[in-house]
Amino acid sequence: MTDLLEDDGPLDGPGNNAHEFTVSELSGAVKRSIEDQFGRVRVRGEIGRVSRPSSGHLYFDLKDDRAVLAAITWKGQAARLIQRPEEGMEVVATGRMTTFPGQSKYQMIVDQIEPAGAGALMAMLERRRKALAAEGLFDQDRKRALPFLPRVIGVVTSPSGAVIRDILHRLRDRFPTHVLIWPVAVQGEASAGQVAAAIAGFNMLQPDGAIPRPDLLIVARGGGSLEDLWGFNDEAVVRAAAASQIPLISAVGHETDTTLIDYAADRRAPTPTAAAEIAVPVRAELAARLAEANARMSRAAAHRIDRPRQRLRDLARAMGRPAALTEGARQRLDLWGGRLEPALRGLVRTRRQELASRPMPVAMLRQFTDRKRHSLERLDARLTTGNQRRIERRQDRLHVLQERLDASLGRMVATTRRAIVTQGERLQLLGGRLEVAGRRAILGRRDALQRLDRMRQTLGYQETLKRGFAVVHGPDGLITSAATARVTPHFEIEFSDGRTAVRPEGAPPKSGPKSSKKSDPSAPEQKDLF
Repeated sequence: MTDLLEDDGPLDGPGNNAHEFTVSELSGAVKRSIEDQFGRVRVRGEIGRVSRPSSGHLYFDLKDDRAVLAAITWKGQAARLIQRPEEGMEVVATGRMTTFPGQSKYQMIVDQIEPAGAGALMAMLERRRKALAAEGLFDQDRKRALPFLPRVIGVVTSPSGAVIRDILHRLRDRFPTHVLIWPVAVQGEASAGQVAAAIAGFNMLQPDGAIPRPDLLIVARGGGSLEDLWGFNDEAVVRAAAASQIPLISAVGHETDTTLIDYAADRRAPTPTAAAEIAVPVRAELAARLAEANARMSRAAAHRIDRPRQRLRDLARAMGRPAALTEGARQRLDLWGGRLEPALRGLVRTRRQELASRPMPVAMLRQFTDRKRHSLERLDARLTTGNQRRIERRQDRLHVLQERLDASLGRMVATTRRAIVTQGERLQLLGGRLEVAGRRAILGRRDALQRLDRMRQTLGYQETLKRGFAVVHGPDGLITSAATARVTPHFEIEFSDGRTAVRPEGAPPKSGPKSSKKSDPSAPEQKDLF
């Protein structure tokens, strides 16, 4: 630029010794000077006025308390940024300085953005957490209970990492179930949008559609730095997790890592492996619990039947025999009956003696005798009727108690039978699901074995022989060089359909009648000398 300002010609007029530049020349000189002086710079400042037009470029300002620097990130570089710029974030931007002649301003082309420190990120994260919590997205009453035994589990994670292998391995060990994987990027600029879209996509599935709707979602990622996990602090991801109608488990990072999706999820797991343990119970423990519950139910049913039966026996012993109720009255009747006849005889003798001593008319005597007989008959009738009524009342009460007891036992047996049938149906359903899972596992192992066998056949040397290659076998093993083949008296070449013997040119024939006969089949056969 200093060269352009030097005087390189005569004066054009009085008092005018400066070189005349065009606007484009001066703008280009300024552009070259700035780009040469600040070819690669790192600038620390606060981001302000972020703009994302439809072109995909990223425009923002870097500012401090005294100046503002315009910055731009082109579309290709913006997609590769680890940290997406947000207004109010303190960052260190790396790039080069240039000018924009169209608006006579200088600007910085940024290709890398780093947070100025964890303190700035944590402050921004805390502000975002408080704002979302004020909307009620983290309230406990929004969280749903996890299903005890989900039939289908949806996993949102990277398909190529160790996280999905750990989850599948843990599910297979505890309780094999159907797993749907939605592959997403778990780090970088595109991570937040893909994770939010995956959660919303699982919720849009229909329960009776071609792809089954999951009963439980797991959002998982391995551990990392605050910047690596920043995508799970995005507002879109948090809102998608809070709006999910399917219960969701957050398993992002390790136990010490905390992201905003952990607050919005229905359950937080310290690691992806722990998320699989929370999602399903242990099948062996569940079978043991079912067996124990079945045994307890059988014992309870037997106890419910035995206790009323024993109570009925106790009541029967306490009530006594119906005949025992009338034994006392019967005995008294027999006693009074035995005394009645002698008393009557004594009374008759007494009356006879009185009549003998005092004559009484025969009619009066007959009347007196009839009156006493009627009195005795009424007394006997009253005694017999009272005992019979008492016995009938006791029998009626026994019949009522017996009917009530039979009805109670019938209801108790019916209730116990229904409970046993329901438990049996549950066990049968669980057994069917276990059988299907086992059959599916066997088919998977069979397919893997067939793939390994096809790979073995493809990589074997027999397939190589079919493509025109051959293997040379010598007396001491394989022959792999021409020099070895020249000094070997005889060897065999193996093709895809068999082996053939070869003798190098000039080599002596094999010794022995068998080898000479094989080498010259056209020689005449020797005749018998005898």
